[in-house]
Amino acid sequence: MSTWIPESASNLAASVDNITLFVTIVSVFFFVLISAVLVGFSIKYRRKSEDQETAYITHNSVIETIWTIIPTILLMVIFAWGWIAFKELRNPPAEAIEVNVIAKQWLWEFEYFTGKKSLNELFVQQNKPVRLIMRSDDVIHSFFVPQFRVKQDILPGSYQQLWFTPTKVGTFDLLCAEYCGSGHSQMLAKVNVLSPEAFTRWEKGDELEDGASVAAISLSPAERGKELHSQRGCLACHSIDGKEVIGPTFKNLYGKTEKLADGSSVLVDENYIRESIYEPQAKMVEGYPPTMPSFKGILSEDEVTALVEYIKTLK
Repeated sequence: MSTWIPESASNLAASVDNITLFVTIVSVFFFVLISAVLVGFSIKYRRKSEDQETAYITHNSVIETIWTIIPTILLMVIFAWGWIAFKELRNPPAEAIEVNVIAKQWLWEFEYFTGKKSLNELFVQQNKPVRLIMRSDDVIHSFFVPQFRVKQDILPGSYQQLWFTPTKVGTFDLLCAEYCGSGHSQMLAKVNVLSPEAFTRWEKGDELEDGASVAAISLSPAERGKELHSQRGCLACHSIDGKEVIGPTFKNLYGKTEKLADGSSVLVDENYIRESIYEPQAKMVEGYPPTMPSFKGILSEDEVTALVEYIKTLK
């Protein structure tokens, strides 16, 4: 295992490392080449006497063509390679398990689809893709696991996502990579990657072999969202079975592209649903009246997250 970089422990790490290594090799090669040419020319073409005049040189078409074409090719290779890796980083697989992440001064809170919660310890299964849906309760934080080669800033007032597939069983450091106040350096957590058998035991609430703490289980976010959907009167305007009422139906809503009243369109994701709850007139769906009130100050961020998770289940 390399000692000069963190070990590779996710499916994304290899592509990030390969691009970084390629860019580093190219950079070092041209640094050495240019420095050697600079020193060599300084020695060979130095002024040898006070009355020596510099030769009149116009240009060299061959050299100029070479130093234009080669860097252009290298630039395009790096761009294409980086774009492919970036697309992989930004597009989680459909089967990824979702975990809600709340960053706050100065701790990490994790909530799983089963209803389990844990503080400063994220539990995931080896070789199982995980999609993190993250928000901040206060300032900007940044989720960073060096061994996974993943990093994502988390902004208050919106959701950010990050995904990875852990490939090695073990415990890995989770850091906040954005200065977030006086306790920033203490905002430390662990990612526990468990074997499938150990993860099943953890889900059931059994103690793990290393004595890791097991979170209490409660209603899942989607189950809490279902309760809120009834309690807050959402059903009066939004059906869950496809029927058209005052507002758009929640059935098959998540992931749909909605046409807006101004002629534009929007993808229904976590951020759009959150915005529609807090600022319902910001992006009005075509064909529906602007009758929905704002729930800002009425629904907490936790409640909005629960409603989002419930809407995702309505297929």
